[in-house]
Amino acid sequence: MKKHNFSAGPCILPQEVLLKASEAVIDFNNSGLSLIEISHRSKSFVDVMDHASALALELLGLEGKGYHALFLQGGASTQFLMAAYNLLENKAGYLNSGTWSAKALKEAKLFGEVIEVASSKDANYNYIPKGFDIPSDIDYFHCTSNNTIFGTQIKEFPNSPVPMVCDMSSDIFSRTLDFSKFDIIYAGAQKNMGPAGTTLVVVKKDVLGKVSRQIPSMLDYAVHIDKESMFNTPPVFAVYTSMLTLEWLKNLGGIAAIEEENEKKAKLMYSEIDLNPLFKGFAAKEDRSNMNATFNLTDESLKDTFETMAKEAGMNGINGHRSVGGYRASMYNALPLSSVAALVEVMSELERKA
Repeated sequence: MKKHNFSAGPCILPQEVLLKASEAVIDFNNSGLSLIEISHRSKSFVDVMDHASALALELLGLEGKGYHALFLQGGASTQFLMAAYNLLENKAGYLNSGTWSAKALKEAKLFGEVIEVASSKDANYNYIPKGFDIPSDIDYFHCTSNNTIFGTQIKEFPNSPVPMVCDMSSDIFSRTLDFSKFDIIYAGAQKNMGPAGTTLVVVKKDVLGKVSRQIPSMLDYAVHIDKESMFNTPPVFAVYTSMLTLEWLKNLGGIAAIEEENEKKAKLMYSEIDLNPLFKGFAAKEDRSNMNATFNLTDESLKDTFETMAKEAGMNGINGHRSVGGYRASMYNALPLSSVAALVEVMSELERKA
């Protein structure tokens, strides 16, 4: 039986994507060779890379606007330092809204002065800071759109007077935004797009070339743009599977269509959390993530009962991160509404039994 996969990452993927990807591992495009055997320089794979990059820009509405879509390696953690390496000359500003933004801030300090524009660390990151000012004398402003661990999400992005960099690892392609507000967007594929192994980086080229330091080739966005993500051997399976997922999303109707589904899932999930006296949400209501719902039991004596019921109902990956405890339901693009309904039914059944 296929389980209801609420794992925070690696993420659930569409069944049709998994089938096509598995077929390609055996025989890619009837070539008699596996996808992971062919040369990454072959036309067959170059076409995959080109198509994946074009799809990313198309879905984000950034075609013809001076942006380049790159598929790199090292995860978002490498982007923590890569963004700073390429942009930080004197001073940068960071919004500290969770574990990953704190890690990004830490890495950036290796390259220059970093100021914390605002932080929600005082409340264990259960809200998104608001009402802050972004200094106009910094090189760039960095934020994290969605905080997987704590279940918070930026609902309204600031109008930044300086280039804006955003880590969208856990909500990329999940909601409509004016993506042209950002100069660099990066996202590890394994949260909402594909398997672990590649990171989508969308770069507006005119933001580059303004630091005086020499940048190592592997960490230089300009090098990767020039080589069209082929400076070194790319993670072919991860790129191909991400391409399939982007095709799937386009065929559904794009980001606007999936946003409607994501809002239905979030509404159903949070309604149960708020109405059921046995559960309490962790994140501030106005900042709740549509991707990651975090919640706790109000009576810990029911822990074993609830977890046994959830397991028997086929739930996977609902345990919360150790920083928060409790539970986390990750409702990424490919998670069907029926899975959320199944989890809500377990929660309702617990209330009936208690």
